Amino acid sequence: MVRYFREENPIKPQSVLDVTPRHPLAALLAAQFCSAFNDNAWKLIVALLAIRQIAAAVGPTGPAFEAASQTQATIAFVVFTLPLVLFSLVAGVFSDRVSKRTVILAMKGIEVVLMTAGTVVLWLNPTGGALLLVVLAAMGVHSALLSPAKYGILPELLSYERLSIGNGLLKMWTFLAIIAGTASGGVLLEFSHAAPWLAGLALTVIALAGLGAAWAIPPVPPARTEGGLRTTLAVAWSTMKADRLLRLAIGINIVFWTIASLFGQDMLIYAKGRLMLSDALSGLPLAVLGIGIGIGSVLAGHLSASKIETGLIPPGCIGLVVGLVLLGLIPPSLTWALALMTLLGIASGFINVPINALIQWRSPADRRGAVIALGNTFMFGGIMAGSLGAGLLSQIGLSASEILVACGVIALVGTAFVFWLLPESLLRFVVAILPRLFYRLTVIGQEHVPHQGGALLVPNHVSFVDGLLLIASLDRPIRFLVDEQYATQPIMKPFMKLLRVIPITSEGNPRLILRAMRDAGDAVERGEIVCIFPEGQITRT
Repeated sequence: MVRYFREENPIKPQSVLDVTPRHPLAALLAAQFCSAFNDNAWKLIVALLAIRQIAAAVGPTGPAFEAASQTQATIAFVVFTLPLVLFSLVAGVFSDRVSKRTVILAMKGIEVVLMTAGTVVLWLNPTGGALLLVVLAAMGVHSALLSPAKYGILPELLSYERLSIGNGLLKMWTFLAIIAGTASGGVLLEFSHAAPWLAGLALTVIALAGLGAAWAIPPVPPARTEGGLRTTLAVAWSTMKADRLLRLAIGINIVFWTIASLFGQDMLIYAKGRLMLSDALSGLPLAVLGIGIGIGSVLAGHLSASKIETGLIPPGCIGLVVGLVLLGLIPPSLTWALALMTLLGIASGFINVPINALIQWRSPADRRGAVIALGNTFMFGGIMAGSLGAGLLSQIGLSASEILVACGVIALVGTAFVFWLLPESLLRFVVAILPRLFYRLTVIGQEHVPHQGGALLVPNHVSFVDGLLLIASLDRPIRFLVDEQYATQPIMKPFMKLLRVIPITSEGNPRLILRAMRDAGDAVERGEIVCIFPEGQITRT
C-alpha cells in the first residue's frame, strides 16, 4: 500500500467539467467553436475563390494547376498567419493586464464587425479580390489577440486535476469547429454560387451567436496590474529560460504546427488536384482530420487520468510520421485518404493535449498570458514557415503527394529530436500508458503530493512493480534510491539512467550510503521528488 504525506493545504479537486449550459466551460467552448468555425470557413472561401479563377484559366488538373493553386493557397495562409506573428506579444499584454473574459468579449465583438465587412465585400465583388485578403488579415489579428486569453483562462476556471481533460475538451470543440468550418466553407460557396455574400451573411450570424455565448463566461481578475510590451517580453523570456520543460513544450509545439501548416495547406491542393473533389467536398479530408483530432483529444484527456501525461507524445509522433508517409506514397484514393486523415488526427490530439496543458501549467499565473503569447509568436512563425514551405516545395517541382512524403520526413526528424530531448516521455509511454491499455489503475490521495517543490515518498514495497505504479500515478519525475547491484547491471543501466536513479548499497559501504543520502537531500532541496523503499526488499508482512 502506498501512503502519501498530506500537504497542509492540499488542492481540492473541483467538479468543473459538468458541461451544462450554466457552466463557465460550456460558454468558453461555444464562443471558441464559433471563432474557429469562422476562421476556417472564411480562409477556405478566400482560397477556393482564388483556385476557382485559376481553374478557369489553366484547367482543373495538371502540374500548372497544382503549382498556381499552391501559390494562391500560400498567399491566403500567409496573409492570415502574419498578423498572428506580429500581434501575439501585444495579445500577451492584454491577456495579463485585462481580465481574460473582457478580452474574449471584445474579440467576439470585433469578429461580428469583420464578418459583416466580409459579407459587404462579397456583395460588391463576388469573384474575390484584394479586399477579401484584407478581411482575412484582420481575422488573423483578431485570432492573435484572442488566443492567449482563451487558453490562459483555462487554469483560472479549472483545477490542476482537470486541466488535461479541460484541454482535451477545448481541443475537441476547436477541431469540431475546424471540421464544420472547413467543410462548410466549400459548401456555402458551392450553394451560394450566384450570390457568395450569402456565405458571409451565414458567418456573421455565427459570430453573433459566439458573442452571445461569451457573455456567460464568469468574470476573472487581471493577472497583473502593471507592465507593457517590454515587460511582457522580458517576463515571458525569463520564465522560459528558467524552465527546461516549458522550453521543450513550446519547442515541440512549434515543430508540430510547422508540419501541420505545411501538411494542411497541401491537403487542399491534394483534394482538388489528386482526389478531384468539388468545392463542396474539397474540405472533406481536413474535416475528417478534425474528427480524428477530436477523438484523439478526448482519448488523451481520458488517458491522462487527472494529470499532465507526456507519455502520450511518443505514440502521437509515431502516428504522425506513419500517416504522412503512407498518405504520400499510396495511389490517390478517397477511402485511404480519409482513413489516414483519421489516424493523423488522433496522433495530433495525443501531441496537442499534453503540450498545451504543460505550457499552461508551467507558466506562472501572473505571467501565463505573456508566456502563451511569446510561445504563440514562435508557433505562428512556424505555421507561416510551413505555408511558405509548401509554396517553395511546389515551385521546385514536387507534386502534392511528394510534399506529403516530405512532411513525413520532417516529422521523423522532429520525432527523433523529441526522443533525444525528452527521453522521459518515451519511458512514461512504456510504464504509464501501455499498462493502462490492459489494467485499470485507481489512484487515491494524488492531491496530497505537491505539484511543485521537493517531496519525499516513503512507501511499502509490496511488489517489484511498485516503482512503475508510482510513475504511472504521478506526472512529476521521481528519483528512486535503488540498490547499486541493480543500478549498475549492464541490461538495467540505460533504463536506470533514464530514471536518474540514486544508487545506494545494502552491503554496508558507509561512503556510498552517505553519498546517496546527500544526493537525495540535494534533489529534494532542488524541488524534485525522491522515493525510497525503506524496507530495502519486498515486504514480508
